[in-house]
Amino acid sequence: MTTTPRPRFSVRAGLTQAPAADGPFEDVPEHLQLPLQEWVAYALDNQALVDHDDEDGVERTICLRLRIATIHKPHLGGSKYHRALTSAVGPLLLDVVDAVLAYKAERGVNDQDAIRLLTDILDEAGSAYRVAEAWDGLEERVTPAVRDAVRHTIADAAAGAVAGSAADHLAAAWQAAYGRGPDAVRAYSESIKAVESAAHAVIQPNNAKATLGTMLGEIKNARHKFSTAIPAPAAGIRSRSPRR
Repeated sequence: MTTTPRPRFSVRAGLTQAPAADGPFEDVPEHLQLPLQEWVAYALDNQALVDHDDEDGVERTICLRLRIATIHKPHLGGSKYHRALTSAVGPLLLDVVDAVLAYKAERGVNDQDAIRLLTDILDEAGSAYRVAEAWDGLEERVTPAVRDAVRHTIADAAAGAVAGSAADHLAAAWQAAYGRGPDAVRAYSESIKAVESAAHAVIQPNNAKATLGTMLGEIKNARHKFSTAIPAPAAGIRSRSPRR
């Protein structure tokens, strides 16, 4: 069961406005950088990964795989490889997290505590990424093709007629589905409202009081005026006429 995130106190008190968007965040936003760096340090501090004959082996391997230059600052503590991995930022930090997960999976290290912690960090931060089902790396919560299609659709809706614009409802549905504290009920509700708004703009743009009921009635009474972009069946497959 999911619940809507609790509004900030400043919003509840009327001191500030609610954030325009609360996820999903791509790349590594500022509020996620330090928690991810700390997670890398925590995940690497696992005795199952330590080779007592080569204590830097794991970290050196990951640095080499990612072509990360080491940091020669002994006063910061830790090995030069450890410093390089735990000080990564931006997309490189995501690469490090992904590589650590992959290395653990390769070695058969079932580090449930680290996985649980990383999952919580990514979920609470509203990250656009999550731990893959196999625990062997990161993956996008939504595929780029779907994400880009949604953005394009929202932009098109926003550029359309003011009456019946579905842009706000689409954006709200997207955030409710993939932002912090996913709310399936609201995502579904906003999606339906988006469809209704889009239909309003096409079917009854001049009727400020249009409802789904009035629009369905107009479609029923003038079916010849409307068509849908539904792909035709494959060759050789006979389509069945709709029942009346």
